[in-house]
Amino acid sequence: MDETRIQDRGEAETIVSVPHGRPSSARAIRDGVGHPAAHDSAVRHVTGTAIYVDDIPELPGTLHLHVATSARAHARIVRIDLDAVRRAPGVAAVLRAEDIPGENDASPVFHDDPVFAEGVVQYAGQSLFAVAAESMAAARAAAALATVEYEDLPALLTIEDALAAEADLLPAHEMRLGRPEEAIAAAPHRLAGTFRVGGQDHFYLEGQIAYAIPGEGEDMLVHSSTQHPTEVQHNVAKVLAVADHCVTVEVRRMGGGFGGKESQPSLIAAIAAVAARKSGRPAKLRLDRDDDMIMTGKRHDFRIDWEVGFDGDGRIAGAVFRQAARCGYSADLSAAIADRAMFHADNAYDLQNARIHSRRLKTHTVSNTAFRGFGGPQGMAATERMMDAIAFALGRDPLEVRKANFYPAEGGALTPYHMEVTDSIIAEIVAALERSSDYAARRAAVRRFNAGSPIVKKGIALTPVKFGISFTTSHLNQAGALVHVYKDGSVHLNHGGTEMGQGLFVKVAQVVAETFQIDLDRVKITATTTGKVPNTSATAASSGSDLNGMAARAAAETIRDRLVAFAAAKYRVPESQIAFLPNRVRVGSEEIAFPDLVQEAYLGQVSLSSTGFYATPGITYDRETASGRPFFYFAYGAAVSEVAIDTLTGENRLLRVDILHDVGRSLNPAVDLGQIEGGFVQGLGWLTTEELWWDEAGRLRTHAPSTYKIPTANDRPDDMRIAIWDRGENRAETIFRSKAVGEPPLMLAISALSALTDAVAAAADYRLFPELDAPATPERILAAVEEARRRAGLA
Repeated sequence: MDETRIQDRGEAETIVSVPHGRPSSARAIRDGVGHPAAHDSAVRHVTGTAIYVDDIPELPGTLHLHVATSARAHARIVRIDLDAVRRAPGVAAVLRAEDIPGENDASPVFHDDPVFAEGVVQYAGQSLFAVAAESMAAARAAAALATVEYEDLPALLTIEDALAAEADLLPAHEMRLGRPEEAIAAAPHRLAGTFRVGGQDHFYLEGQIAYAIPGEGEDMLVHSSTQHPTEVQHNVAKVLAVADHCVTVEVRRMGGGFGGKESQPSLIAAIAAVAARKSGRPAKLRLDRDDDMIMTGKRHDFRIDWEVGFDGDGRIAGAVFRQAARCGYSADLSAAIADRAMFHADNAYDLQNARIHSRRLKTHTVSNTAFRGFGGPQGMAATERMMDAIAFALGRDPLEVRKANFYPAEGGALTPYHMEVTDSIIAEIVAALERSSDYAARRAAVRRFNAGSPIVKKGIALTPVKFGISFTTSHLNQAGALVHVYKDGSVHLNHGGTEMGQGLFVKVAQVVAETFQIDLDRVKITATTTGKVPNTSATAASSGSDLNGMAARAAAETIRDRLVAFAAAKYRVPESQIAFLPNRVRVGSEEIAFPDLVQEAYLGQVSLSSTGFYATPGITYDRETASGRPFFYFAYGAAVSEVAIDTLTGENRLLRVDILHDVGRSLNPAVDLGQIEGGFVQGLGWLTTEELWWDEAGRLRTHAPSTYKIPTANDRPDDMRIAIWDRGENRAETIFRSKAVGEPPLMLAISALSALTDAVAAAADYRLFPELDAPATPERILAAVEEARRRAGLA
């Protein structure tokens, strides 16, 4: 292993370990597959020269938009008077639903997300109208002059409200394996509990933005900060009542997305496009942070009730989960998100007898949406809570209970959706991490510390992750790419994936460089655009490299095969005697520089451009039987977290984290390590500090960094040890046998929540299992400590 130490904040240190790459050689290409190449925009990111949508030079006449939103959670719109708005200085246009040429909808699936509310508003923050003016300040000032009268209607704001009202937004769904109720009833031990986990704001650094530029006739160019250019294209065309081919959507990069720019950007782009169409001028809509947080969807919050039966070793005989998800006012992507929470209720455990029931509830709050993990983290967190409860009831180390339930490495075990798990390596990873982190000795040391420390208590936990990779909506598992080779041997690469800082572009470029055996700097990365690669899927589900890497390789291989056929014919040698070597091609006994062969092929009238396409094979899911193979493979990982809490205040610290994560054969270890660390820290924020709070009127009150606490550098542990599992190799036929790394690391942070639970239990002298929902904020930890001590008779 190559070990890299990154000094940070004086004495703080991060230790990361990466598998050995290929031997360095002057004859090897620079930064091919497997090398830790820098992110293609890294220098531009840190120097501030990376171009985002708001950095594009504005065309003369550009209008700026502000969206006025509902002040009520659920109400009839009695009257809107916009006369004063229209007369305000600098106003060029005021847009309402009747100004939309086509359909008043910006939804991804169900046609239930109006661009502008008509008749009724269903959440505080829903768009009412937009003002287009010469400046953003003028637009905002004008919007404030509107008169809006409401007639309030009953509002459902919480999961409990929705359950009481039987307010199901979408049909319930259930997965079943074996006979769980009978297994629980017959088990020697039984437990039940309820776990609540909150939502999370995406808090991307670049907010929602779109810049619409009208062209000839019905043409419209939209620069959008979106993970799903094709969906934005479709929705803009829909609201403008034009064909999809009239709309081109382009995005070079996003300043973060995390799922929040999958379905949400359509509303922003649609409003900008309508303003551009009505005025004939370019129009930009850029939300400020407060408006962005109020108007856009979050991670779904869940209530999960569980029951389990188990034996004296903690082996689970049967489990039942009842999941209730707060979807908000519209469906958005909630059906698939709630499904994935069900798919991951087993996490890494062979449950054998299981029932998972899911309800998707309507509330009069913003429509919740995709977020890194897409429901999987919520399903996993409840299961890990259950595992901790089993261990506590038996007086055993939670790790031993977890290990007793792992999916077997030899296969044969079925998930609750009847997919055989054939690639389980979780036992190997956990065993390796248990050794490298010195878990057993540290757990004993934590117990000794707690025995002598009345105020500060420590906790430690090791939790696993098994995460399915693929879109569970099967048809989305496809991608396209376009590759040009120019006469000088340089390469132009375009594909349907989008870059949001995760390093997708450099990984796919490395794939193309490897295919041609040319240096990475000879491959030009270009903006994603619907004008080059059509009908793309969102860059989501951790599938960006899997899908787009395969499509790009297919395109490059087509051109490479043409070059081989050309060289064989020209030099009269068998194709078997032609080999692509670093920056050159061996043709028989001769070697030709790659650019020279390309030039010869051009003169020989050989096409040097090709599209590529890839569809993931074998992905199926039958909703009627709740069975199938929704995932191409699983990614695995594990983390040990050690924490300390102040039992007088609830304040807490993550002292150390050890992570061992499986990425198969890494396409780019540097990028993958960054994703592992970033995913863990984002998960840590979700589970410990990031609390969304709505008041009794349904208004989001945590809508800025002053009231919503994302993790900072001080929340990151000083001792953070991250390693890529050096034995990783994907058994599925993925691009160079790599594995996805975008979403799975987020769930490693569940170890921190389990460690905090352990610390709270210590505060009550380990006499009872504490109640601790997420996010485990200082207030919630303090309440849990006091309640545990009261119930234990220690208060």
